[in-house]
Amino acid sequence: MKEFMDNDFLLHSNTAKTLFNSYAKDMPIFDYHNHLSAQEIYERRKYENITQLWLGGDHYKWRAMRAVGIEEYFITGNASDREKFLKWAWTVEQIPGNPLYHWTHLELQRYFGIHEPLCEKTAENIWTHCNALLATPGFDALGLLEQRKVTALCTTDEPFDTLEWHLKIKEAPDISMQVLPTFRPDKLLHIEDPAFCGALHKMEKRFDIHINGMADLQLTLQKAIEHFKTAGCILADHGFSSFSYARRGDDGDAEAVLKKAIACEPLNMQEIAVYKGTMLRFLGSEYCKYDMSMQLHLGAQRDNNTPMLQKLGPNFGYDSVGECTKPELISAYLDDLITVGSLPNTVLYCLNPGDNAVLSTMAVNFASGPVRGKVQFGNAWWFEDNVRGISNQLDELMETGLISTFIGMLTDSRSFTSFTRHEYFRRILCDKLGKIIEDGEYPNDLAAMGRMVEDICYNNAVSYFGLNREDA
Repeated sequence: MKEFMDNDFLLHSNTAKTLFNSYAKDMPIFDYHNHLSAQEIYERRKYENITQLWLGGDHYKWRAMRAVGIEEYFITGNASDREKFLKWAWTVEQIPGNPLYHWTHLELQRYFGIHEPLCEKTAENIWTHCNALLATPGFDALGLLEQRKVTALCTTDEPFDTLEWHLKIKEAPDISMQVLPTFRPDKLLHIEDPAFCGALHKMEKRFDIHINGMADLQLTLQKAIEHFKTAGCILADHGFSSFSYARRGDDGDAEAVLKKAIACEPLNMQEIAVYKGTMLRFLGSEYCKYDMSMQLHLGAQRDNNTPMLQKLGPNFGYDSVGECTKPELISAYLDDLITVGSLPNTVLYCLNPGDNAVLSTMAVNFASGPVRGKVQFGNAWWFEDNVRGISNQLDELMETGLISTFIGMLTDSRSFTSFTRHEYFRRILCDKLGKIIEDGEYPNDLAAMGRMVEDICYNNAVSYFGLNREDA
């Protein structure tokens, strides 16, 4: 029987252990997609206790706590931080095999030096020990990132954000880490959502431009992108529950659709597709012009529980896996961009595992030099961010894509201790590559495979996104 989450955790061969310990373990981290607060990094936020650090915004944990029957009072309600932590400790005992179990204990080990399991019996001692460490130097928001050798990260930001804190970090002489904004214009793209008109008003106020049509809207977006570039932006991101798209030349007038939306008139599905097609082509071309990469997150079914949405708002843990994406629509969008020479580096993420082969093979359709892996099948996302999901995504890359050009892991997290997920991924990666060597499917050339591991862990993403460009 193996020891509980020991040094060989998830590593099942000597080759895997060598790849991890000699090549992957000490590589720095470039976390190119997360939801952290630049303000908290700049201000070096201190946490009074482990609940504030762990449970304050982590809807993964909230879902697990609800699933075992804990009342909302102890999750997002007014219970004390200590009570919430004790309820989480009780929950942890009941989720074997869940990635939350692995992440929780990796974080306890790496940040707090605790190697015993968190459970109801150990909760009080762990609460006291963690809180004492959080009061010491090096355990603020910036220090926690520096502990894990994070050299750069990309937050997720609205087009109308001022990016005040990113700009302050960029000028701070005592912060060497790059904290870059990511351009996320979803509220201006999803014209059917109630938040659309509010986002238009925020853009009008931010850029002092009255939006009466497509030209006005696109001008504000251009100004927003230019501002993002001053803060070092190298990435854009779009999230879709259902990917809606009308090809260039299809019947429809995006200008008329926008005017209907501004007038609060209802839109049909074709009108929505026409508007989104026009906007997506415009944005993709702008990203290409400004040397920004584009991310497409596909297949989430969001805000399923109406009473809890009304009570708590979005992003409180009531989302799930959605429908598979229609391949012809993704293909049409990428083809429209590449046809006019405006396809940016693009990362395709799916939440529904049924899309794995679709996106892996779709990415290779648009490969073009000199960029290695110009269109990427992105890492296992959200509900796929577990041993099976990561393993399946890597298998798909090896079998139908190209794993050597893969840009590796990201946290997609709101937690400053989530960066052990990079170690989690690296262990699974090394176990996977070690196995094909052990099975005689690849030569026993550890130096060559080790270089590939280092590239996947860090170097490929740095090169792909142009992290070290002077404008970043």
